[in-house]
Amino acid sequence: MLRPFLFLLFVSVAMADDFDSLRAVVSKAVTKQNPAGAVLWLESGDQKLTLVEGQRALLPAKEAMTEDTVFDAASLTKVVATLPSVLILMQQGKIDLEAEARRYIPEMRACITLRHLLTHTSGFKPGIPKEPEWSGYAAGIERAIATEPDGPPGRFFRYSDINFILLGEIVQRVSGMKLNEFAAQYVFEPLHMDSTRFLPPDEWKPRIAPTEKDESGTMLRGVVHDPTSRKMGGVAGHAGLFTTAGDLAKYARMLLQGGAGVLKPETVKLMTAPQTPATVFERRGLGWDIDSAFSRPRGKIFPLGSYGHTGFTGTSLWIDPASQSFVIFMSSRLHPHGKGSVRDLYEDIGTTAAQCLKLAPAAGSLWPRAEKEVPTVLNGIDVLARRKFADLKGLRIGLITNQTGIDARRQSTIDLLAKAPDVKLKKLFSPEHGIRGELDQEKISNSTDKKTGLPIISLYGTQRAPTQEQLADVDALVFDIQDIGCRFYTYIGTMRLCMESAAKAKKAFYVLDRVNPIGGLQVEGPAVIDAEKPTSTHAIPLRHGMTAGELAAMMNAERAMQCDLKIIPVEGWQRSLLFDQTGLPWINPSPNMRSLNAALLYPGIGLLEFSITVGRGTDTPFEVFGAPYVDDLRLSYELNKLGLPGVQFTPVCFTPTASIFKGQPCGGVRMTITDREALRPVELGVAVACTLQRLYPKAFDLPKVDTLMNRATSVKKIAAGDSWRQVLADWAEGTQAFEQRRSAFLRY
Repeated sequence: MLRPFLFLLFVSVAMADDFDSLRAVVSKAVTKQNPAGAVLWLESGDQKLTLVEGQRALLPAKEAMTEDTVFDAASLTKVVATLPSVLILMQQGKIDLEAEARRYIPEMRACITLRHLLTHTSGFKPGIPKEPEWSGYAAGIERAIATEPDGPPGRFFRYSDINFILLGEIVQRVSGMKLNEFAAQYVFEPLHMDSTRFLPPDEWKPRIAPTEKDESGTMLRGVVHDPTSRKMGGVAGHAGLFTTAGDLAKYARMLLQGGAGVLKPETVKLMTAPQTPATVFERRGLGWDIDSAFSRPRGKIFPLGSYGHTGFTGTSLWIDPASQSFVIFMSSRLHPHGKGSVRDLYEDIGTTAAQCLKLAPAAGSLWPRAEKEVPTVLNGIDVLARRKFADLKGLRIGLITNQTGIDARRQSTIDLLAKAPDVKLKKLFSPEHGIRGELDQEKISNSTDKKTGLPIISLYGTQRAPTQEQLADVDALVFDIQDIGCRFYTYIGTMRLCMESAAKAKKAFYVLDRVNPIGGLQVEGPAVIDAEKPTSTHAIPLRHGMTAGELAAMMNAERAMQCDLKIIPVEGWQRSLLFDQTGLPWINPSPNMRSLNAALLYPGIGLLEFSITVGRGTDTPFEVFGAPYVDDLRLSYELNKLGLPGVQFTPVCFTPTASIFKGQPCGGVRMTITDREALRPVELGVAVACTLQRLYPKAFDLPKVDTLMNRATSVKKIAAGDSWRQVLADWAEGTQAFEQRRSAFLRY
């Protein structure tokens, strides 16, 4: 049997003893020639160990492995060359991660963003098809662009070389430099990575580890192993880089040092935190692997929140910011016959390295996923439960909730808090529609919860907020109700009044935050109101684009409540996400709010509900509207002529069984949302009001529109015959001021 060559550098004799177990793991593998040789670099603060073992080459002749051996890095190219190049261009303001890739490569299809490419959530196949035969860089890019994704972006994780091939092309098109040139100038040279480059020169060949023979029988040495990169000339965003363990150590140190001038600290934080959608099971940073089937180098001890990557040729890099350590493993596992495998070795090395550093298994910055977990955005109750209710430990609680107070598995917040250890749930408070959300009436009486036996105090009856006496035996109030993202939805008014009661009683107030179901980007409607009332609890637009927690913080500050406010945040939600993109179960927030479509239309169509029927008493409230005097064909025609974004109108006749015009045949329209991003519901509502006023000035009850708009000057403009665009223009200054106000309170 071939006796492996062994070389060990260490800081002290004691340290060498500490790392005997790691040496044994590598030595055992090399003894079996799987791989034939390797370089391992472990570093943690001032501690450093370099282990060199086995052979660099077996064919055509044996060569001993050396510390400065140059390896075909394979897919480490993605995170060592392409990723930092993309992020440097981002830092320079030349690219936007949220932009569609076709902004930089116009030939690309729509909807795929740079973020999708960086997180492998584009939907692309693993690689460029081999057939029909092709060659050349331009042909490779053409094939990558033409590849049909297997699904829409953002839905699932699939590791794909195509993603980084395209990112490499974006670097070239935006910078005007080839990827290898850009990475050399902006990454490798500043870090003095002198043995790292694409297309290594002939003089490097003696210290390059060969891989295997190519299709013609020539041993690949200094020529990239990846067939696609080779066809593209050896420079591609997914593979082609050659480097040493020592140079990778310089790169890893740069990341642990917050970018060291190459990248900004916030860029390093961005790239190494989970960036995949919360509804995707695998967790990836930008480029980096964090928690997926590719996470073997993490082993069983390095915490979730550490990150790394592997390369097909037998290379890996894993970095743990918590312990300021990293492990580099370089091998040519394919040499000489292309049959080696180091998958299990990655994990053994990761586990043993962490043991050598005397790290104990510990909770990282992420929670471990259960094997059959369904990934979703986490609302505040889910986060609280994951924290084992520690935020409420030892407290007597009054819970303000209704049927929407559930976790991602539909477990009631009432039941969860009633069973929570060291938490005493004393009483319940219910808003409009009652504790189960089933009542649509003027006033609701107090009652008792059948399951827990707890008293239910109605805040939609003789009182609208807890009394000081009702708060005497609690330490804190907890609010957990799903808002709909609209000013005149009364739950946020209930929250405000409860916060004021808690502040007066000097009780803590916890908001279990929830996603805004209609998104957190768009703001619409007058931000200046004529008067405060239950449907206008604070000066915010009709569509405010905030979560309940964010609104609570704004009201606490702007109203100088001095409430002891604590917000349990949402996790995994981005402001661009609508409810059906969160993976969370829908539950009707109120009896007539039965779908996301209804919620999206509500801030505008809801304005009209005291003037016409808006579908209450039909199967699709807020998705149809009309009146007995309306000619459905004429109204549909006039509204479609306006060219309102994101919506189409179809003439319908219907008879509502509740609310305005109950039992009366009505002509009207059904609204179909054609583009959710383009839809502007408040603009829609105002345009409908203007159209109805123009077509039916005597029948349409325009003054009642002000019931919820709460802006009399706007209603007067409609009555005077102003266009809907003129009405909206009058709000612009107030909306802009609100955008500035709210920016201080946005958490996500």
